[in-house]
Amino acid sequence: MKRIPFHNREREIKEVMNILEAEPSLITFIHGPINSGKTTMVSHLIEQLPEEYVVFYINLRGRFISDYRDFIKVLFKIEKEKNNKEILKTISEISAETLKFSGIPVAESIMNALFKEKSYEDVFEFLEEYFTTIAKNKRPVLILDELQVIGDLKINGLLMYKLFNFFIRLTKELHLCHIFAVSSDSLFIEQVYSEAMLQGRSRHLLVDDFNEVETMDFLDKHNFSDDEKIVAWNYCGGKPICLVELVNYENREEKSQEMLMLRTGEINQRIKVLKIVNKKILFEGEEIELKYENVIKILDGFSDEASYAYEMITPEIAYLVKENILFVDSIRGIIKPQSRLELLAIREVMKNV
Repeated sequence: MKRIPFHNREREIKEVMNILEAEPSLITFIHGPINSGKTTMVSHLIEQLPEEYVVFYINLRGRFISDYRDFIKVLFKIEKEKNNKEILKTISEISAETLKFSGIPVAESIMNALFKEKSYEDVFEFLEEYFTTIAKNKRPVLILDELQVIGDLKINGLLMYKLFNFFIRLTKELHLCHIFAVSSDSLFIEQVYSEAMLQGRSRHLLVDDFNEVETMDFLDKHNFSDDEKIVAWNYCGGKPICLVELVNYENREEKSQEMLMLRTGEINQRIKVLKIVNKKILFEGEEIELKYENVIKILDGFSDEASYAYEMITPEIAYLVKENILFVDSIRGIIKPQSRLELLAIREVMKNV
């Protein structure tokens, strides 16, 4: 299997490093369209960090979390051979390499105790002491990827907002730990930002698809001919996963057409079904019935434009985002297709409406 090396992201990595070199003060949202390379960038960055950093990386993708116990299992990693004092001593004193953990290491006895308490307050209190100990000698970094997975989880009230209040305490109040929340669900980020009152307490870092210069550089590294570069840019734009797909095929124009045909069919199905099914979406706490004509009006805006400004998020926009057709850039106040391929597919669908 051909391995695709990490490409570019110098600007984003430099921005993250500037954040890490300063005292923790704000929560950082890393967001962008699906498959734009957010997780890849974070993983690459972790490997490059100096030895004084301790990184706790937790990826919630594909994790089933329905209650308190599931939440604990995801956050922590049991160390059966050590007690918690030994674990913290090891983390605080080892300096041979960057420390990276896929979960927060704790002794089995601590995990059992947290299970019994069944209170998020106990978890947060424990973590505050945990990071306080580490911060005496190291620089702790907590990264939660695909955080929207627990967006609706309730533990004595909606967990997400209590979690972010705790993050505010770790960053803005105590300056103990850098917090990064990674998500492609832009509506989730906007909701959390608004309802958890994060104004002045968080920053946003957009990891978008490659621009044309970055894309051409990528294609050069994989020996694309000039004609193949035109095909790749016209169909994929700078979407990393789409470009990687073309790298692995000999007939790149044929593969591009196949991907467009497939995506056009998928989008057409999601849209046309609204004509025969009274589909509803949970929006602002209420179930709202989607209107086919409103969806068509939104998509028709891309017949001549690659993106455009929105006045407000509607149930139909939320549905198109949920279906990974559109991406909301709430910082710039625009909506756009998730990729160049989506844009072309939308235009194909609109020809037959």
